[in-house]
Amino acid sequence: MPNQPVFAPLLSGFGLGASLIVAIGSQNAFVLRQGLKREYVFAVCTVCFLCDAVLIGLGAGGFGTLVAASPNLMGLTLWGGAAFLFAYGLRSFHAALRPGGMEAADDGRPFDGRSRIILTTLALSLLNPHVYLDTVLLLGSLAGQFSGHSRALFTVGAMAASLVWFYGIGYGARVLAPLFRRPAAWRALDLLVGCTMWGIAANLVWMR
Repeated sequence: MPNQPVFAPLLSGFGLGASLIVAIGSQNAFVLRQGLKREYVFAVCTVCFLCDAVLIGLGAGGFGTLVAASPNLMGLTLWGGAAFLFAYGLRSFHAALRPGGMEAADDGRPFDGRSRIILTTLALSLLNPHVYLDTVLLLGSLAGQFSGHSRALFTVGAMAASLVWFYGIGYGARVLAPLFRRPAAWRALDLLVGCTMWGIAANLVWMR
């Protein structure tokens, strides 16, 4: 296969990117929940993908060395992320006390609702040091093994994995819609999201 060496960095980047992103985390849990509610799914998936793409690009461009050399920056992100995740987890536990059924999103919702969702997505995407460790540092260091065209292909592959994953779970969540017409399913999901948020927050504080 003469083309295999050419596309090897692309496949390597896609495989590594997928292995890092396919996990239960605060960002993925939020995308899944918005997909189930059918609220601003495209906006949420796009924000998550763009954040990942920018961070992957920065890492591949050598920005990871600068981040690793700034403990103050990582510390600020760590505590800010832990506080936000704790607050969002508390909100999820509160929502579990009053579960609702599946309701399609109303296209006539006010713009401030969209703004709030986008800001929440940005916070979940950026206020988590694990994101920087995975995308900027780890992916960046591995991208350094390639040069020129090969590094660009590796970077594009990692970005493609992010794109496929976020839009996949965002719109693929509709398959579970019949299950989430029952309030009990929403209660279980909110409890799972709350535990996930608090678990990640506790892990961040423990890392400190």
